[in-house]
Amino acid sequence: MSRPRILIEALRQTIALEPETLTLVVACALAGGHLLLEDVPGVGKTLMGKSLAALLGLGFRRVQFTPDLLPSDLTGVSLYQAQSGEFRFAPGPLFTHVLLADEINRASPRTQAGILEAMEERQVSMDGTTHPLPRPFFVIATQNPLTFEGTFPLPEVQLDRFMAVLSLGYPGYDHEMALLEGRHGQPPLQSPIAPETFLEWQARCQEVRIEASLRGYLLNVVRASRVWPGVALGISPRGALAWQALARGMAFLHDRTYVLPEDLRRTAPAALAHRMVLSEPATTGAKRNVLQAILEREPVPR
Repeated sequence: MSRPRILIEALRQTIALEPETLTLVVACALAGGHLLLEDVPGVGKTLMGKSLAALLGLGFRRVQFTPDLLPSDLTGVSLYQAQSGEFRFAPGPLFTHVLLADEINRASPRTQAGILEAMEERQVSMDGTTHPLPRPFFVIATQNPLTFEGTFPLPEVQLDRFMAVLSLGYPGYDHEMALLEGRHGQPPLQSPIAPETFLEWQARCQEVRIEASLRGYLLNVVRASRVWPGVALGISPRGALAWQALARGMAFLHDRTYVLPEDLRRTAPAALAHRMVLSEPATTGAKRNVLQAILEREPVPR
C-alpha cells in the first residue's frame, strides 16, 4: 500500500464516509489546498477534521462562525504591555495546523474576508508586521445550505481560495449501523504519520509530472468554461492551478509520479464546479451539470 493511503485507511476506521470522498479529502491536504464542505449538520465534518489532525500529529482548532464574530477573533490582536511600554501580538485561532471554520457562511462578509490572506499567503499581517502561520496550514470550512436561516453566501473571491468543495452526504446503511454500534465516531488516539513526513509528502506531490497533452486538456476545459452558454463567470487561472495540484495529489496517493487522465476526471467536479458563476442563480449540483457537459465536449488525451 502506498504510504499516504494509510491516512485513508485510518480515517475509514474513524468516520463513516465513502472511500472516494476520503480520497479527495486527503488528496486536497497533500496538494496543500483548502477544503470547503457543503453539508447539513451532523454528518461528521468536525470529526473528520479532528481525525486528520490527530493522524498527522498536528495542531487542531475549531472556530464556530457566528454573525458577531470579528476578524480579530480569528487573526489575533496586539496587546499593550504596561511593563515594557510595547505592544505584543497575541495570536488568534488561525495560528494552528488544521483549522475547522465551522459554518463559515454564518459569519459576516467582513469576517469571511478576514482569513483570505491566511489562506492564500499562509501569513497574517497586523500593525505592519507579518506573522507566518505554522506549516502545514490547512483550512477545512463547513457551509450550511443557503436555505438555512442566518447565512451569508460566500463571495466568488472567497470560494476561489478553496482547492476543493465536497459534500460528505449521509453515510450508507452499513456505515451508519457501524456508527450506532460504536465502531465509528471517535478520533484516533495516536498519530502514525509524523508532521515532518507529511511535509515531505506535500513537497513530493508538487513534483508529480503532468504531460503537455494533459496540461493542454486541462487548459481547454478551463477556457471553455469562460465562453460556455449560461456561464457568467468561468474558471479562473487560480482554478486551473488548483485542478492541476489536486490531480497531482490524486496521482501521488496512488503511488505514481505522473498524472493520468483519470486523475483529472476524478478531481474535476471538486476542483472546478464551485468556481463557475451561472447567469441564473444555481446550486452546486447545477454547476456540476454544466461542468460535466464541458468535460464531455473536450476530448481526453490518450
